[in-house]
Amino acid sequence: MNAKNPINLSYIISTRNRLPFLKIGLTYLLENLQEDEEIVVVDGNSNDGTKEFLTKLYQTGKIHKYISEPDKNQAHGWNKAILLAEGKIIKKIIDDDLFCFPAIQVCKEYMLKNESVDLCISNCLNASLNNYKSIGYHSRIKQYLKWKDGHAKSFTFGDVSLLLRKSSTAYIGLYDTSFTMLDYEFSLRASYLQANIAYYNGCNAMSIFNPVSVSGQVSKATLQLDGKRANFMYEYAGDSAEINIWSKIKIFFGKNRIIFFNNSQLQEQNDSSTTTESLPIIYNLYYQFLQKYHQSYQSNFL
Repeated sequence: MNAKNPINLSYIISTRNRLPFLKIGLTYLLENLQEDEEIVVVDGNSNDGTKEFLTKLYQTGKIHKYISEPDKNQAHGWNKAILLAEGKIIKKIIDDDLFCFPAIQVCKEYMLKNESVDLCISNCLNASLNNYKSIGYHSRIKQYLKWKDGHAKSFTFGDVSLLLRKSSTAYIGLYDTSFTMLDYEFSLRASYLQANIAYYNGCNAMSIFNPVSVSGQVSKATLQLDGKRANFMYEYAGDSAEINIWSKIKIFFGKNRIIFFNNSQLQEQNDSSTTTESLPIIYNLYYQFLQKYHQSYQSNFL
């Protein structure tokens, strides 16, 4: 990063005790970092070696802003990262998900050329560490177009694909620290406030369900409460009147998947369980597939 040039994009990471995933994700990010970009990392006072790993990266200039201190919850950590970021645009990097950086660059350039755009989201691929041999596809285009045409006051989308204009947070706000499923509430709020949302019909990310993540361990009662609160606040009726709140949130977070692809290389693994040693192999195969998927499809903005 050239200090004389403006920072156009800040990659932000909030993490705690996720060192195996963090090492994988930061490797891909560092390989793709551009001159007008920075990396901001907020660590929630990890005790698994994360602090030592990140301190070394910070001292050698590979990450540009870094703090390690306790967070009250995950929204608190992400908000600190947003406030530390200097980029015109912010890209959230979730430590156990994967990202297509060429597609992110397409979204970045679109937002730089279209300064009225507050948010950019996209379709995404998805997978699960509970059954890593399959890859699925997830789209919110139908819900987005319904909202854009004025037939819905709000709609949900995951923030794994989100690019956010930092100046727009003055209107949209930060993450609500009273919500566990923070992107559910944030997506409804941003759309309810009629933020200018661009939709890229390619895939700039792969959401990987991790059973030990916050979304993997959250209770059904918490999901129901978060859903009911947010739905009431932002007049969200859901995608279908026939499905209950629990089903809606399961679908939203990708636990109910449409499987379309079986990776033959992954089939060579002995079983469907993952270990720390197998993670780099699995993630590399996923990462390569995500990049090839981007190259194979002509994508544009809606």
